[in-house]
Amino acid sequence: MPANLSFEALPAAVDAGEIDTVMVALVDMQGRLMGKRFHAAHFLDNPDETHCCNYLLATDIEMVTVPGYQATGWAAGYGDYVMKPDLTTLRRLPWAPGTAFCMVDLYDHHTHELVPHAPRSVLRRQIERARALGHEPMMATELEFYLFAQGYKELFDAGYRGLTPTARHNVDYALTGTFADEPVMRALRNGLYGAGIPVENSKGEAEAGQHEINVRYSDALDTADMHVLVKAATKEIAQAHGQSATFMAKYRHGRAGSSSHVHQSLFRDGANAFHDPNAEHGMSDLMRHYLAGQLAHAEALTYFLAPYVNSYKRFVTGLFAPTKSIWSIDNRTAGFRVCGDGTRGVRVECRIGGADLNPYLACAALLAAGLDGVERKLELEPQFSGDAYAAEAARQIPKTLGDAARALDASAMLRAAFGDAVIDHYVRAAEWELEEQNRVVTDWELARGYERA
Repeated sequence: MPANLSFEALPAAVDAGEIDTVMVALVDMQGRLMGKRFHAAHFLDNPDETHCCNYLLATDIEMVTVPGYQATGWAAGYGDYVMKPDLTTLRRLPWAPGTAFCMVDLYDHHTHELVPHAPRSVLRRQIERARALGHEPMMATELEFYLFAQGYKELFDAGYRGLTPTARHNVDYALTGTFADEPVMRALRNGLYGAGIPVENSKGEAEAGQHEINVRYSDALDTADMHVLVKAATKEIAQAHGQSATFMAKYRHGRAGSSSHVHQSLFRDGANAFHDPNAEHGMSDLMRHYLAGQLAHAEALTYFLAPYVNSYKRFVTGLFAPTKSIWSIDNRTAGFRVCGDGTRGVRVECRIGGADLNPYLACAALLAAGLDGVERKLELEPQFSGDAYAAEAARQIPKTLGDAARALDASAMLRAAFGDAVIDHYVRAAEWELEEQNRVVTDWELARGYERA
């Protein structure tokens, strides 16, 4: 389903009073939309480029200007990046009246080259690599999130205490249990579809107040673009209904975390090249090499699937988040699950990622690892059967952000695929997250030690 507004059709929509604002957005390191709102008439006269401060790819989640980045900083004066709209992404936003939306790519103000560490640039590079091998990467992300009865401002002012999920018990797949949330969820499904995002369904997930929304399989860049818009729309629509949504990987211990499973395959000539009807499980040699590459580099790519300290609190036994980087057929305890075995839809599902991942970086890292397996024709290890939680000898998912950052830093494969400067940039992001964790006194420490220490 293409974006629902062409640039050629925009003047008529502006003249008819249907569109008066055009949002142009880059994606920052955290996977959030940053940019500007233009009067539509100005955008029509100046559609080629605009500018932004390059600190947008050098801040943390709280927009703190983080020291230690080589790409920019106070010593370099925090200069500009060029924002070039990708007009193929132009679309209406039904939940924002009178508004159109367009993604941008970031270019260096001086070299006029794509900014290498910009998330969209990182994914573009791996897509080009796959295409050079004759393959088109196809992907989909499943997003989980929690809905809460209170709005964002109310919760902020209360210090995020007293969070009240919109449901009081597990409503996984429950049609009656999720009926009360339909004003938000129906608006979300219809709003996204109206924006040219082909929503398949939504459902209650495996915890009180938790939901999942699924969007149709597409090419990798389109999937990442849709992913960030789904998150933005969810928050804005929830807010319009006096509620709020969170995509934290783990909002509370004892509750299930929120994931973003990534489904993947490589197509050739419009067909799924992962499918071989004569092979075991319908898995072609290409698919087996691809999956072998992801397993070989699972530890190194985990940072891009779990980028925060909080992300690693999701990996616990018995709550459907994996703890082992192994593969299996249709087994939800494994980090990599083969879905649709024996059919034309056979694909790899990576279950490691949380809802807090940046989809461009996650898809790029998974693609880089898979392509390494293809290029080196890596042999796929035997599949795992049974309860992966109980498999103590199986390959572990890194237990902490520090472990994942060290694996990322040491990965020759990712350094070759992304470039040293890009890897160093994101290693620094991980280091800063850990420095902030070590600096800040948490509520847990206060409750544990105030009287008893």
